[in-house]
Amino acid sequence: MSDQDPTLPIAVQLYSLRDLPGSFDETLAQAAAAGFSAVESLGDHGYSAAAMRELLETHGLQVVSAHIPIDALSDQARLRETIAFNQAVGNTTLVAPYIPWLREERGAQAYQETGRRLGAIGRQCRDAGMRLLYHNHDWEMAAIDGTLGIDWLLGSADPEDLGFEPDLAWIAAANVDPVALLQRHAGRCPRVHVKDLAPPDALASGVVMADVGAGTLTWPPLLAAARAAGAEWYIVEHDSPADPIASVSRSLRFLRGTLPAILRD
Repeated sequence: MSDQDPTLPIAVQLYSLRDLPGSFDETLAQAAAAGFSAVESLGDHGYSAAAMRELLETHGLQVVSAHIPIDALSDQARLRETIAFNQAVGNTTLVAPYIPWLREERGAQAYQETGRRLGAIGRQCRDAGMRLLYHNHDWEMAAIDGTLGIDWLLGSADPEDLGFEPDLAWIAAANVDPVALLQRHAGRCPRVHVKDLAPPDALASGVVMADVGAGTLTWPPLLAAARAAGAEWYIVEHDSPADPIASVSRSLRFLRGTLPAILRD
C-alpha cells in the first residue's frame, strides 16, 4: 500500500472547508483536487438527494458519514427524511455532532438521559439499515462522580444502537488519554476525527488546533489505537484553518505517509 494510495480510508469533514469562497460544487471540486475521495457532510447542504448524488459522482467523492443536528434527529418526520436522503446518496452513518445542553449541564443524569435518548434514535436508524454515532468535544471529558461524561452517555445506550466518533484532539485537550478512551470503547468507533493540538507557542496566541502531524499529538499509537477500536475511516478536520485547502492537504499528506504502516500491522 503506497503512501499515495487513493484508497486509504481518509475523508475530510466539510466543516473544515465551510469558509471557502464559491459554491458548494466548487468546494467539492477543491476537496477532490486536494486528493480526498470521501467526505463527511453537514446535513444536506441545501441539495436534494438526486442533486447531491450527481455532484458527488462528478467529483469522484462518497459520503462516509453525515453530521446531523439533534433537532433533526429528534423529530420523527425529519429523521425519516434524513435517513432517506442519506440512503439515496449512499451513506449509512449519521452522527450527532453537538448536544447543546451537555455543554452547560454537568450532572451524570443529563448524560445518562441523553445516552438513552440517542440510543432510542439509534434503534430507529438501525431498523432502517443506518447507524448513529456521537461526536465529542472537550466538555464530555469532565469527570462526574469519578466517571467521564462521555462514559456516562455511551454506557446508557446499547452499543448496537449508539456508536462513538472520537475527536482525538478534543479528548487530548481535556487531558484525557485518547488511547485509553479508544480502548475502553473498542468496537464502537467506526469513524474517528483526526486533528492536532497547537504547540504551546501557538496556544499562547489563541490558536488551539493544528494540522495533523504539525502539533503535539503522537500519531502512530493514536492511529493504531483507532484502528483497533474499529476505525473504518479517519476523518481530517481543522476547526478554524487560516487556509482551509492547504490545511487539510497537509493533514492528508501526513496521514498518507503514516497510515499505510498502521494498516499493514
